[in-house]
Amino acid sequence: MDSALIISHSEKSIVYLTEILNQVSLSAITALSNAGEARRLLIEKDFDLCIINAPLPDEFGESLARNIAAKGISQVILIVKADLYDEITEKTEDYGVITIAKPIHKPLLWSALKMANATNTKMRAMQSENNKLLQKIEDIRMIDRAKCILISQLSMSEPEAHRYIEKQAMDMRLTRRDIAEEILKTYEI
Repeated sequence: MDSALIISHSEKSIVYLTEILNQVSLSAITALSNAGEARRLLIEKDFDLCIINAPLPDEFGESLARNIAAKGISQVILIVKADLYDEITEKTEDYGVITIAKPIHKPLLWSALKMANATNTKMRAMQSENNKLLQKIEDIRMIDRAKCILISQLSMSEPEAHRYIEKQAMDMRLTRRDIAEEILKTYEI
């Protein structure tokens, strides 16, 4: 993880959390004192980790934690009073929010940070894989459109159109998508 957002009304908590995050080599740390500022900043910028020390002056923080986690971009740690822990955890755990009860014990926070980092790494890998699959789907669609054009414009059969695109790609040392793009440029109006 590279960047973190701390949202806490308590300056003492901000200092404490910043020190701990610096110890785990997180240097890009932003601290805010209320949910409204956080919501505005999160529209413009993404963070790998968001730590919310509830309650906040303008809302409790549980709704903010769920909203951030639902976007799937940031890992969220929500710090709540011990007597509210079970109730809040029940409301947030389905969103992937890690909840910690106050008072904060350093070993527990370290464990939560390690869990958030592991989850972040896994999520980034899944996002990368998802992007690759979406690109493959787009390539297949473009190649199929090119085949349809070859079938309609040059009266080829589907196997002939497929073979033509594959052979052109091999002969020209290009991808099938590149060949499909050229066919589309040539025949589409």
